[in-house]
Amino acid sequence: MHILLIEDDQTAARWLIKGLQSSGHIVDHAADGEDGLHMALTGHYDLLIADRMLPKRDGLSIIRMLRADGDAIPVLILSALGEVDDRVEGLRAGGDDYLVKPYAFDELLARLEALSRRHLDIAAPARLKVSDLELDLTTHKVQRAGQTIRLQPKELLLLEYLMRHKGQIVTRTMLLENVWDFHFDPQTSVVDTQISRLRSKIDKGYPNPLLHTVRGRGYRLSEN
Repeated sequence: MHILLIEDDQTAARWLIKGLQSSGHIVDHAADGEDGLHMALTGHYDLLIADRMLPKRDGLSIIRMLRADGDAIPVLILSALGEVDDRVEGLRAGGDDYLVKPYAFDELLARLEALSRRHLDIAAPARLKVSDLELDLTTHKVQRAGQTIRLQPKELLLLEYLMRHKGQIVTRTMLLENVWDFHFDPQTSVVDTQISRLRSKIDKGYPNPLLHTVRGRGYRLSEN
């Protein structure tokens, strides 16, 4: 899943992002309510995790604005406010679930999976497809021309990001920020290495390559 996390506690955010990425998800992060609302309104996400107490704009006002805009994205509220009245207020504001801090990561992950199942559109299976390459977002199963391709967790994240941006040029910086969560260039060949490994798995042995290098600009996943 592509998840938006709105959390102002940087330590908590880093811990949560690391856990979600290790579980096979792509995570974008906003550290305050204004940035979070802007990203939620302009981005394309499968699920939103929002802290309740945020600088600039609180989490419940973000949810109310999204619902008023007709956005039905599943929302998990995180908060240290755990009284019954607090939880009721969060759910009535438009939240789909409410998790009190401190929480166990396994419980958070299970709640996210439940929200995803609950909001899954049966008429539109959770799949990404480029030509004969398919990624099932629920099972993380990858196939090309009906043949299963086994990917490591980071390769899976990389492929999902590329497939969500199919036909677009994706820069090295975009990949570092969204797949590796590096907001700086570590001056390593990590992107090139993973691209090479991914290409060998999804293109080798097939007549038409899908993963293209755009010299001086980045990479593009497309049929041509």
